[in-house]
Amino acid sequence: MMKVLYPLHGIVTVLNTPFTHDDKVDREALAHHVRMALDAGVSGFLVPAMASEVKKLTHSEKLGMVEKVLEVVNNAVPVFAGTADVDIQSSGKIIKAYQALGCRHFLVQIPFQEPDQFKGDFLNLMDHDPEVVMLQDWDPNGYGLPDELILELFDQVPAFRCLKVETVPAGVKYSSILRQTEGRLNVSGGWAVSQMPEALERGVHAFMPTGMHHIYTKIFSDYKAGDIDQAKALFNKLLPVLAFSNQHLDISIHFFKWMLWKQGIYPTPNVRKPILSFDETHQKIADQLIDFVINKELEIQGLK
Repeated sequence: MMKVLYPLHGIVTVLNTPFTHDDKVDREALAHHVRMALDAGVSGFLVPAMASEVKKLTHSEKLGMVEKVLEVVNNAVPVFAGTADVDIQSSGKIIKAYQALGCRHFLVQIPFQEPDQFKGDFLNLMDHDPEVVMLQDWDPNGYGLPDELILELFDQVPAFRCLKVETVPAGVKYSSILRQTEGRLNVSGGWAVSQMPEALERGVHAFMPTGMHHIYTKIFSDYKAGDIDQAKALFNKLLPVLAFSNQHLDISIHFFKWMLWKQGIYPTPNVRKPILSFDETHQKIADQLIDFVINKELEIQGLK
């Protein structure tokens, strides 16, 4: 039976991890963030992921975060649980643990060495019978997974419904995969959200940024409503923010934690070490950009 397109469209928020003053995961702050994102109209959540400082989280912290997000969302939108771990066996165990919490959607990230190794590892994880899988095509320096490997797995694995593209260049990959799957594979843009207008023009279905929920949902909804010039004009106002925050993953984490703290959503802007420093100059620039974002989001909500 031919797959139909998985219905994931719009903004899927990648959640930063809130920490208390004594470096514990603040699940209530996380819940507050999720509720605010839902109010802004996001279409789903991804947690934990690289923006969540996932490699610095314990197994129990990961489970606690997914459990809290599932509880707050209450099936209103998909919650994709990040399954990356130290090895395939550990990733399989955490899939089972997430399933025990009632999770149905999973992001799978597997280190690529060669096609047979990747396929074997992917099929190993599929033995755990996940309901919906998003495969992360991560390559910050190149084209990423071979098209033919993605197509083979899409044809072979019923649960594989979504692809998160984070490659360089992303645009070529978007168009190639959408064309070759005849639009049946749901394609999301991750780190390359800085090329959002191009991705929308190429037919990308969803975007996975952190923060700025009202702005991103407004850009997406305007574009889909045919107000393309208006969508591009709003996106262009974001370019200084993206140029600053996207210079490195660690700077992005610092920036959006700082933003969430200034918005009163997280009780601290704390991050876990090791991480690149965020010095006084960073904070000064961030404050100016965050003030713009806060004012623009208030404007979009009709509160200013």
